[in-house]
Amino acid sequence: MSLNKSFSTETSERYSRALFEVAKESGEIEKIEIDIKTFRFLLESSLDLKNFIHNPTHSIENQNNTINLLSEKLNFSKNLKNFFLILIKKRRIFFIFKIIDSFLRLCSKKRGEVKASLISSKELSEIELEDISKDLSSSMGSTIKFDYKIDKELIGGFKLQLGSIMIDSSIKNKLRKFEQQMIEN
Repeated sequence: MSLNKSFSTETSERYSRALFEVAKESGEIEKIEIDIKTFRFLLESSLDLKNFIHNPTHSIENQNNTINLLSEKLNFSKNLKNFFLILIKKRRIFFIFKIIDSFLRLCSKKRGEVKASLISSKELSEIELEDISKDLSSSMGSTIKFDYKIDKELIGGFKLQLGSIMIDSSIKNKLRKFEQQMIEN
């Protein structure tokens, strides 16, 4: 285990890589990716389901029944359903959020996508986001996908983080730089 990663991160990445390999071998990467996004949406929207999954006092049988029912109703891939059942059996289902995030990163990486974080002071339209993504994608030679947020405290401008590159053109940052210059002089 790496010294820089926690046990839960290391374990989650191992499980997500295993799911990814099974999905790749069966030719179901896209199907499982859609199913896993649906499951994540359910977990995020239902506090009861989230608590049920994370509560270790529920029996394996109860958790299995819940996963089987959800898988049947939502037409999940058999491989994904079996993966969830293994997580329950091994009592690792509480890692599911980290596993989902890691799996989705693997899917993005396979498609050649690069994740970036974009924070703007005002809400940008879908067209503006697409234009920014296309411009950056063409200059970087990879498809750029944004985690987009709005932060009114930036006053104006935006912040963009792409790997180790950080571009901060926010007014808040410019004011901070002016303040720093005034203190130094």
